[in-house]
Amino acid sequence: MKLEGIHHVTAITGDAPANVDFYTRVMGLRLVKKTVNQDDPTVYHLFYADEAASAGSDLTFFEYPGAMRGRAGAGMVHRVAYRVASPEALDFWEERLRGEGIDVSRGDGSLVFEDPEGLGLELLAADTSDEPLIADHPEIPAEVALQGFDHVRAYTVDPERSRDLLENTLEFEDKGGDSFEARGDQRGGYIHYDRSSERGLQGAGTVHHVAWASPMDEHEAWRQRVAESGAHPTPVIDRFYFRSIYFREPSGVLFEIATLGPGFATDEPAEHLGERLSLPPAFEHLRDRIEQSVTPLPNPREGWRARTGS
Repeated sequence: MKLEGIHHVTAITGDAPANVDFYTRVMGLRLVKKTVNQDDPTVYHLFYADEAASAGSDLTFFEYPGAMRGRAGAGMVHRVAYRVASPEALDFWEERLRGEGIDVSRGDGSLVFEDPEGLGLELLAADTSDEPLIADHPEIPAEVALQGFDHVRAYTVDPERSRDLLENTLEFEDKGGDSFEARGDQRGGYIHYDRSSERGLQGAGTVHHVAWASPMDEHEAWRQRVAESGAHPTPVIDRFYFRSIYFREPSGVLFEIATLGPGFATDEPAEHLGERLSLPPAFEHLRDRIEQSVTPLPNPREGWRARTGS
């Protein structure tokens, strides 16, 4: 069995309207699902991805209104890296981000910056055969658009703590330099460890967990394998749009293994993803209460039409 790279990355925001504006207007992602945190249905769970809402492109946020800014520390992901097609794409993004008042650091083939709440982001001109996962945006040509995840970077006291579980249980490959890759038949994705003993603080601008992608028919086998390693996975949890197990790897990073399907078009047409509050059937009876408690959000693509006249 092989995991199909990164499925999604979930972080925390304290300001859903500003979060939607940054990731849809500035970064060009599509808001593909506006739903709730199924473990705390009083708060949003927002999903940003490519046009087809593909696993491998999906950055998600729990909104806790007014949450204080957090700080990444040992056992936490501190940076999320997306692929772009070329150095010319990095030129585009450097100009676009600076135009938004965002500080950027240009390195060898990459661009490093933070979102407005301090979440570390990176754009990497990557040489890959993986399908580019691109969202439509009137201001961002497809040839420079984000193409899906490349890797995440996490802090750990010692990367060797995680090696056995990554290599022998999860079938990651050691790529050298404290980097490990999960690569399946369709996609791959990395986790890279940076050494730090500083304690983190969960809050706005921090990553909650990283999810790795499993074919549906292998999910139970992955849970059994993780359990046999001693990592204490949760039972399989049906999230309606996918199924999940959660566990902490030995460095402390919260991992999820999520299935490739059923998908976000299960309960709304693909052309209208993210336009209304979607609730799994088990939460539908709470709709009135939830709609009164969550922050009102505009449809970002209505805003496009107002600006472009299209």
